[in-house]
Amino acid sequence: MSTNSFPEEKYLARRVRSMQESQTMKITGLAKQMKAAGKDIISLSAGEPDFPTPDFVAQAGIDAIKAGFTRYTANAGIPELRKAVVEKFKRDNGIEFTPDQIIISNGGKQTLANALLALCEEGNEVVIPAPFWVSFPEMVRLSGAEPVIVPTTLETGYKMRPEQLEAAITEKTKVLILNSPSNPTGAVYSESEIRALMTVLENREIFVISDEMYDQIVYGLAKPFSPARIPEIRDRVIVSNGVSKTYSMTGWRIGFLAGPKWVIDACGKIQSQTTSNANSIAQMAAVAALTGNQQIIEERRAEFEKRRDFMYKALNEIPGITAALPDGAFYIFPSIAGLLGKTFGGKVMNSSTDAAEYLLVDHYVATVPGEAFGAPENLRLSYAASIGELEEAVGRIRRAFE
Repeated sequence: MSTNSFPEEKYLARRVRSMQESQTMKITGLAKQMKAAGKDIISLSAGEPDFPTPDFVAQAGIDAIKAGFTRYTANAGIPELRKAVVEKFKRDNGIEFTPDQIIISNGGKQTLANALLALCEEGNEVVIPAPFWVSFPEMVRLSGAEPVIVPTTLETGYKMRPEQLEAAITEKTKVLILNSPSNPTGAVYSESEIRALMTVLENREIFVISDEMYDQIVYGLAKPFSPARIPEIRDRVIVSNGVSKTYSMTGWRIGFLAGPKWVIDACGKIQSQTTSNANSIAQMAAVAALTGNQQIIEERRAEFEKRRDFMYKALNEIPGITAALPDGAFYIFPSIAGLLGKTFGGKVMNSSTDAAEYLLVDHYVATVPGEAFGAPENLRLSYAASIGELEEAVGRIRRAFE
């Protein structure tokens, strides 16, 4: 039977038809295909550190396998890991949780999806500042709710102001999603900025999902501040984090969610009927990561800072490109507004998608177009690559847009 007999608009659920494929995964996959075909691709598209998982963490995973720790665990995670997460939040973020306020999931994506599925339904709205991580609005649509996008600019440091939040709120608003340090901009909200935003929500029944995945990758005087530290709104704040970025454990797929027990229990109910527990071996490795020697975090953060400084200077020297200095994460999000509408290599740059495709196909540099992040005049570049690779990549970008 012809596949045309089943048109997707007739048979696929609306929640799926309303979603977009992850552009970061799509571009990264294409770059890997081109590299496998022998092309000299430099990938600045992947959202993962280039450092290996620390040896002592990997060894914990090996030891778990050898010990036969390969069976189901408690749905919410092993007690040792939930306790380690509690200590992490206390040590690094100044937040007090109890183990029953923690759930371990299959990466940060699942923690966020669980929280949105638990809180949102048809008729709800979720406020998301842009530029945003590509999955935020798609997860909101999957939950049945509608994303309400609040644009920010280079001039405001890509941060939402309290008056913008106030203007975005309606009687349908259920959740605000915050991401600091930010993917894709690297912006970090200060304590005073977070407090100002939370003041807008104080007397409203609106929840905050705070994605703090990059909390340990910050530079200079920047210090992330979690809204969960504010007593007046604490009972409506859900915090998402994980080991992927801090400990170079993206493939291990361990994320964790913390918040009011009734929300965490609801997320556990959802998880029990979808994936059940996170990988048992990876959970033991995550215990080692969170409780082991944390000096490796500073060593790698310092290396990221050197790369950040290089990228900031080098990109701003290319005519038509303007980049803000990121305060955290390992991305830089330059504006290419000065290049749009112009022709390079016989191709007109009508959008950042055109620019990203041109850089990949003609100059073998993989980036991610800003359209995916709600910022059509930008490109996202990851500097989770060696200085040598970054130097070559920027050289190619400069030649591409000469």
